[in-house]
Formats: sequence, C-alpha cells, structure tokens
Amino acid sequence: MFKLADLWRTTTVRLTATFVLIFVLFSVLLLGIISYQSSIQIQRQQTADIDREVAAIVQVDKNRGFRATIIAVDRLSRMPGPGIYFLGDPTGQRIVGNVETLPPEAITAPGVYSFDYDKSQPFGEDGGPRNKGNAVVRSVALDSGLLLVVGRDVVERRGYTAIIIQSFVIGVVGILVFSIIAGLFTAFRVLRRIDTINGTATKIMSGNLSERVPITGRKDEFDGLATSLNAMLDRIEQLMVGLKEVTDNVAHDLKTPLTRLRNKAENALRDTADPTSRTEALETTIAESDKLIRTFNALLLIARVEAGTPSGALTDLDLTTVVADVAELYLPVAEEEGLTLTTEIAEGVRHRGNRELLGQAVVNLVENALKYARVGDRPGHIVVGLQLAGERTLISVADNGPGIPEADRARVIERFVRLDESRSEAGSGLGLSLVAAVARLHRGELRLEDNAPGVRAVIDLPVD
Repeated sequence: MFKLADLWRTTTVRLTATFVLIFVLFSVLLLGIISYQSSIQIQRQQTADIDREVAAIVQVDKNRGFRATIIAVDRLSRMPGPGIYFLGDPTGQRIVGNVETLPPEAITAPGVYSFDYDKSQPFGEDGGPRNKGNAVVRSVALDSGLLLVVGRDVVERRGYTAIIIQSFVIGVVGILVFSIIAGLFTAFRVLRRIDTINGTATKIMSGNLSERVPITGRKDEFDGLATSLNAMLDRIEQLMVGLKEVTDNVAHDLKTPLTRLRNKAENALRDTADPTSRTEALETTIAESDKLIRTFNALLLIARVEAGTPSGALTDLDLTTVVADVAELYLPVAEEEGLTLTTEIAEGVRHRGNRELLGQAVVNLVENALKYARVGDRPGHIVVGLQLAGERTLISVADNGPGIPEADRARVIERFVRLDESRSEAGSGLGLSLVAAVARLHRGELRLEDNAPGVRAVIDLPVD
C-alpha cells in the first residue's frame, strides 16, 4: 500500500488536489457572487420601499392637502419597523415623525442622505424609548411647503448582510472540508485499485503466471484495463507453456535423429568399415541433416508467423488462384499415389493476406491428406475447396482416410504432436501447427472436422 509520505508524489493525488482546488475556488467565487448580489438586492429593495412611500405621500399632499399629509406621516411614524419619517415646516421644525433631528443639508436641499440618528417611538404624549442608528433617507419638498424625509434604518440591512457573510463563510468551510474528504476518498480508491494491479504484477514476476488482476464487475475503466491485462497474461502464459512444450518436444524428437547421426558417423570411422558402409553412412547423415534442417525451418517459420512478422507484407491477393495453383501442383503427385484429387473452388475470391504463408498452409494440408487418404484397398479421394460463407472465407482440404478422433483434434495442432498410428509416416508433427499459426495471423482459425469417413481441415478466415 502507498505510504502517506509518498502520496503527494503520485499523479492520482496531484490531479485530485488540482481538481479539488479548482472546485473550491469556483465554489467560493460563486458563493461570493451570490452573497454580493443578495446584499445589493436588499439595498435596492430598501431604496424601492423609500421611493414608493415618498411617491404615495406626495400624492396624498397633492390631492388632499397638508392636513392629510400630517396624519399619514404621523401614522407611518408610529408603526414599528425600520422606517424613518420626518415631516417639518418650511423652517425645518418637526411637525411629526420618529426622529428628533436631521442633518441641515437634508432639510435645505432635497436629495438622498445617510446619517446617524436618534429615533423615538412615541406611545403617547410622554413619548417612548429612544434608539440610535444609521439611516438612508430621501428628502423632498412637498407642494404644500412642508419638508418630507422618508428613510430606512440600515442596521437591519447590515444584520442581513452579516448573516449572508456568515453563511458564506460556513459554506466555504463546508465545501473545503467536503472537497478534501471527497478528494482523499477518490484518491485512495484509485490508488487501491492501482496497488491491486501492482500486487498482481509482483506475484507474476515472482513466477506465478496463473495470477490475474481482479475484476470488480463495475464495468468501469479499471475493469476494462484489468480485462485487457488478463487477456495479455493469458496469451503470455500460453506462449510460455507453448515454449516449454516446444523445448521439451525439440529435446525429445531431435535427440533420436542426432543419436542416429552420431552412431552412423562413429561406425563409419571404425577401421573395419568398408568404403560402401562409409558412403551409406554419409548419405544417411546428409538425409537426416536435411530432415533436421526442415524441422528447424518449420519451427522458425511458425515462430515468425506467431510473432506477426511474415516474410512478406499483407496484400490484396486472388485467393482463388493461390488454392487452384496448389491443387494443380499436387494433382500429378496424387495420381502417382493412386489417389484422386478434385477441386471445389469458387471463382473471384480475393483476400488480404500473405500469399506465401497462405500457399504454404494449403500445401501442408494437401500433403497431410496425401499421406493419410488411403486406407487399405479403398481408393483414396481428396477434395480441395474454397467457398464464401456469409462474412467468412473457407479454405478446406478433405480426405476419406482414417480420420482423427474428436478427442485428439485439438491436440494434433500442437507442435511435434503425432498420433500413434501416424508414427510410421515421415514428418515432424509441425505441419498443422504452421497452418494454425497462419490462420491466427490472418485473424482466423483452423478447424478439424469429421468428413465421415476421414477428416476435413478448414481454414476459416474473416472477409475483409
């Protein structure tokens, strides 16, 4: 598991911290804008209330006279709330209102003013308690000659602003704490998945090739990565097992011919050996050497094909011509062996692939059919085919020989595998392995099917 001291060095934590910082900054900015707009809106609302009351009193003064105006202002000044009201005569002396004094400029020059005040709320002739505060007022001269001042106490507004600021601070702290917790949770969760992958890799490097990356089933990107890694590990394990089997098979199958070569050479070097024996020994050595060379060439070709590095580039080729040429090449050979070879080749079939490798694959299948088509006195028959089946291209070679048991069909495709009944025939057990490798290179597969009697080998390729 990752140590706390090493967390900041990980890309996951740094990216998480970056996103958390961006989120916090954006959230703080958004809350700040909301708080500022809320404060401005409260201020605008107060200004609108002042203007509305001034307009109403001006209308009363214009329509009903100064007596109605005095009654209206007196009634408003007695109501509880943040309202500031003052109605004075032309000399500035108060007639009614809930403030004692006003700044001289608010009386002499109509307009908008802000000032500290003493507010009295009368409950009768003796008056009531006094409050100190700060007000924003609008003063206007009425048509009756009276001076009207209407305002609002801003202390209450500032209280609202303080509440907004307090909420803003609490919100920022909450967002910061939540972002840190969420960021740490996300980072640790990602790091835990990565640590699982690293642990699996460590076990695999220690030699346990059967280990696989756990899949949670969430179908997220980590599950996708785990699936790809597991598929890669499956392929690597298959290659390693195949390499071990090939090594074992090479050691087993090549030991016998090499031992024969050594014995022949040793016999030829004896003093009792006559020239004829020595000549035969040399000829046998050359023949055995040629078989070994062919075996190694087949192994190298299979390795090159499985590595995805064919000798020629993949090109668009006429597959009909390739299969027909192989069938035509082996027709005389089949006749010499007393076999019949027929074709069922569709015209105009094209495919993107390697001409040399596909041709070699068909050759291997035809040579296998030539070896095993005859059973006793029964006439052997071989059919070379090429068909299009929907989105698939099928290359087939069928014979009426003894066939291959269903339990052994997957095994005979492996390298150096030869069934007991075929041990008497020449070969190294690499022909079908090469065909299967060529099919995989072209994104297809080799299938061995029952031909009743005999076997039908099919190279199944996708249509490009």
